[in-house]
Amino acid sequence: MGDEVRGTGGLDPAHDRRPPRRSPWGRRSPYGSGYRDGPPGGDRATYAALDLGTNNCRLLVARPTGDSFRVIDAFSRIIRLGEGISASGRISDPAIERAVEALAICRDKMKNRGVTRARLIATEACRTAVNGGEFQACITEEVGLDLEIIDRETEAELAATGCTPLLDPDAEGVILFDIGGGSSELVRLGRSAPCRRGPPLPEIKAWASMPVGVVTLAERHGGHNVTREVYEAMVQEVAGHLAPFVAKNDFPAVDRMHLLGTSGTVTTIAGVHLELKRYDRRRVDGCWMTDVQATEVVERLIDMSYEERVANPCIGSERADLVLAGCAILEAIRREFPCRRVRVADRGLREGMLVQMMREDGVWDGAAASP
Repeated sequence: MGDEVRGTGGLDPAHDRRPPRRSPWGRRSPYGSGYRDGPPGGDRATYAALDLGTNNCRLLVARPTGDSFRVIDAFSRIIRLGEGISASGRISDPAIERAVEALAICRDKMKNRGVTRARLIATEACRTAVNGGEFQACITEEVGLDLEIIDRETEAELAATGCTPLLDPDAEGVILFDIGGGSSELVRLGRSAPCRRGPPLPEIKAWASMPVGVVTLAERHGGHNVTREVYEAMVQEVAGHLAPFVAKNDFPAVDRMHLLGTSGTVTTIAGVHLELKRYDRRRVDGCWMTDVQATEVVERLIDMSYEERVANPCIGSERADLVLAGCAILEAIRREFPCRRVRVADRGLREGMLVQMMREDGVWDGAAASP
């Protein structure tokens, strides 16, 4: 299931600084292509996973540990790569500029950390934009990174791989949802198979990808002044995309399942629920909310003005116009799967890539990995 992980990841050590700014479709770079430094899975192995989404650019750099991995560097920036795509069908020049800046930072972090293997993916914005291939070539030329535009099945698999450690082992089933900027993935997971070493393996029973995300939904319906009527219209639009997944699959009774969410939407809801003065991943990742608690937070967010959402430390100006679109996607999922509990994951595609690469390199098969 999904694409094969590429060994080089397209990381070019010759690009040790950001090249001079030029046209987004600049001439071919004079530098070489990808590299690998040292044997995979060895003591010097350092892995990188980059997720260029419709809304965010995220990077993790990690080294294997006994049964998992240790993050040694990270980067996250909202760049809104997919801004305006639903109307124009194209990645805009300003979005390309923002992506180049963010990816140059990621490139430098990978070089400085001595990354030996990387996987660099792009998702819905690049899949759907008419100039997605041109953008991909631009990043190779401008930044020296070779992006892999993955399909939706691969995206669902990576999310499942990254989030499987948070499954309740006593549950008969889990509905994993990943609310993105341009698409949203759902995965029905069963109990994980036994695993001698390393993180647990996902047991994927079914999956679906809906062509709606927080950016595209907010652009169609508006994100600043969201009335309850507008909110309900967003929920109904998502419900139409969700219905085929529900109709095609059999699910355990909802009292024997739980929801597992990975996205800025669900982590924001958790932060508001916990009344954090500033976002704290250590408190959010893995936390549980009841159905009632989730509903209470969503109701609070609907009642807030745009300015009040901006002022909330777990939302801020970068998410204030998107969070209710995310809540509407979550609401449609919760209506179809009214589970009593939802677990929150501040993890996903990047962690899934790291686990897959490390498994392929056998870092958990033999002797203990690097400390």
